[in-house]
Amino acid sequence: MALAASIAALGLIIHSHYGQYLFGGGHRTGAIAETAADTSDQPQPVALTPAEEKRYRALSEFVANRYRVSQTVAFDLVEHAHRVARELQLDPLLILAVISIESRFNPIAESVKGAKGLMQIIPKYHTEKLEVFGGVESVFDPETNIQVGAQILKEYIRATGHVGIALQMYAGALSDLEDQYTNKVMNEKARLQQVVSQVLRRPPPAPAAPMRTAAVRTTGAYASPLD
Repeated sequence: MALAASIAALGLIIHSHYGQYLFGGGHRTGAIAETAADTSDQPQPVALTPAEEKRYRALSEFVANRYRVSQTVAFDLVEHAHRVARELQLDPLLILAVISIESRFNPIAESVKGAKGLMQIIPKYHTEKLEVFGGVESVFDPETNIQVGAQILKEYIRATGHVGIALQMYAGALSDLEDQYTNKVMNEKARLQQVVSQVLRRPPPAPAAPMRTAAVRTTGAYASPLD
């Protein structure tokens, strides 16, 4: 009886302290909440084609080595930049080049003028765009930052009809008659294009040669290779 009572008491303690995680009740936070969240209505990631995989892998390796960031993180950023570029009909390499110059792929970069995140957005000038993603606090979310930064750049290109002028506007440097910012971005874009071109020129791996199996002769219960 004493043993049964002890087991029952232990069960009550476990249920009291951990029941919300083990049995599905209560308020969940952090990774547990994310795991338990209903994802049935969320868009599922689209599988990459072999060509996309090769392109993104090459670009992420370049970014990781040049800017000392995790290759896994670099791959995710490269992939998202391409996704946003398709939505907005922008050159994905232009987006990646702007990120390179603005923050060197540091998602928590912040300037003395208040520019924040990968594409160095100043929240007070773009509150409406950020509001869609939860407010100005979302500016440090990498995907949000790329989405909003690319939208801003697209608007400047549409307004000016010129990528170079749009880039100078993006940097707040229209008074710079030498277009130093534009030159930096376009030089970086050229490096990224070179990475992509090298991948495209690389011949596909040759198919593996079929393995040859030695013919054997049998003698009684044993087998031996033919001479």
